[in-house]
Amino acid sequence: MMIRRSSIFLSCLLALACAGRVFADDADTWQLLPEVKVDGSGIFLSQLVVPAPSSSAVHSSTVVLPHIRLAPAPTLGQTASFSRDQVIALARAAVPDFAITNWTGPARVRVSRALHNLTDSEFTRLLVDTLQREQVKDQGELELQLTHPLPPALVPDEGVTLKVTGLPSTGVGPNFIVRCELWNGAEHVSDWNVAAQAKVWRDVPVADANVARGQLLKDAPISLQRRDILTCRDACTNFPTEDSGLELYVTVPAGTPVLNRDIHMRPAVLRGRIVDGVYQQGALSIALKVEPLEDGLPGQTIRIRNPKTNHELYGKVKDEQTILIAL
Repeated sequence: MMIRRSSIFLSCLLALACAGRVFADDADTWQLLPEVKVDGSGIFLSQLVVPAPSSSAVHSSTVVLPHIRLAPAPTLGQTASFSRDQVIALARAAVPDFAITNWTGPARVRVSRALHNLTDSEFTRLLVDTLQREQVKDQGELELQLTHPLPPALVPDEGVTLKVTGLPSTGVGPNFIVRCELWNGAEHVSDWNVAAQAKVWRDVPVADANVARGQLLKDAPISLQRRDILTCRDACTNFPTEDSGLELYVTVPAGTPVLNRDIHMRPAVLRGRIVDGVYQQGALSIALKVEPLEDGLPGQTIRIRNPKTNHELYGKVKDEQTILIAL
């Protein structure tokens, strides 16, 4: 442990000594830049000062300014100004042996944030990524287009993040307004109210030809096609192609997406078809023919009629041929 601490201490002394030799040499001439753009990480010595053009090219190539953080970066839209003496004082706070004797350039340097104009495409990409991750998720692939161009806005070069703060109660729709905020780390950049048009693309079942009511879904001429599910919200996105119990409840024209409400389980008994009705209580069992007055699934209670007496009853569907009649 002592050897490790000694090695670290010697390394620090060597670095300071090297820094002292670099800046104590009067042969070096350093130029303070008139204006510098920085990012949010801070203001660094190597950004403000460079070897003067008059310095020896060979010598300047061997001299490297230490990457010393002098001060926090100015807030967005603000500038900071430093004189030569202030630059030296800030550098010495980090490296006590720091010294520059030969200066050129202006007496002060102005520092501001590196900014650029936010483009519509850059903002749209941020908004799509956020809405896809937080709202659309795995429902499909979001496509977005701004209804109106964005007003001019400056944002940091190092990038921004977008937070959605308000959406319609129905969420992302074909036409909607979204409230959002732009942030650079902990810095608030801007607020936006944006009108947009959206599409969410996903493969959905579409009838390749007219599909008649009552046809089994697995046998119907249906294929998966890429459609915007925002304009057909009830599309059957989980298409069960192999389920032999599902059929079309309505006729679906060719080229039309198959909706969830178009599909239902094929009834075990059909209205108007004579089946066996069974009274059963304990060991007592009475059988007769009955006419279902509505379609029924197994376990479902439906209305039935005794065709001989026209008396209406209720019974629970047992299977395709049997209805249990309640006493």
